[in-house]
Amino acid sequence: MKLSKAQYDEIAQFLGHVQPTRQSLRKLKEKFPSQSQSTLLSIFSQEYQKQIKRTHAKHHTAEAIETYYQRYLNGVMKNAAAPVLLELANEVDFAPSLMARIVLERFLQEKEQTIPSKTLINSMLRDPSQIPDGVLATQVYQCTVNDCCYGPLVDCIKHAIGHEHEVLLREMLLEKNLSFIAEDQLRAKGYDKTPDFILEVPVAVEGHIIHWIESKASFGDESSHQAYLQDQFWSYWNRWALNIDTARLI
Repeated sequence: MKLSKAQYDEIAQFLGHVQPTRQSLRKLKEKFPSQSQSTLLSIFSQEYQKQIKRTHAKHHTAEAIETYYQRYLNGVMKNAAAPVLLELANEVDFAPSLMARIVLERFLQEKEQTIPSKTLINSMLRDPSQIPDGVLATQVYQCTVNDCCYGPLVDCIKHAIGHEHEVLLREMLLEKNLSFIAEDQLRAKGYDKTPDFILEVPVAVEGHIIHWIESKASFGDESSHQAYLQDQFWSYWNRWALNIDTARLI
């Protein structure tokens, strides 16, 4: 569905005054009942990620890391059953999964006397039972299941939604009897960077000639478009649109 710039700005402004929690997401749905849940959730996630990127550095100074770690230790010493890390993340307005990562890395560094690898950290975040401390494992688990925008659970959901939309897009192309080459077929031919679908015969949509389709399954705000243009779309346009045009001329 299409969303006007004014409508988007109103939603983004509202999100600037609430915390990134499930309760805030419910308030967002109540405030904008005419918008679909998937649209609101996508905007909610994108706006929060922008905020986290702006404040990411201040949470990763040596002083901040040590402060968070000591507050975690003091908190679980008083009450190990309390959601110490989750409450700390909410207090300092930082993503719970990212707070869990900071404290887990600091814990392992102290225990092993060496900096843990990203592979090990990621593995423990995906499966907290691997963490060699039961209390911390529970705290990390609480953070990951209560994080709406970051963490291994969110990554799995995003991957599943992305795959679902690619399947739906394939079905739509088949339904319209459009001839196409899928990304997996292109990769099998040796191409490393490809869109989801190349149309073997380009089509016209609202006055524009469409050569290829890339499904993102997310809300397309201005910053997202700019990022995708630089990372993917320009290279697709240079390679696939020009190649198809040349082939048609020949």
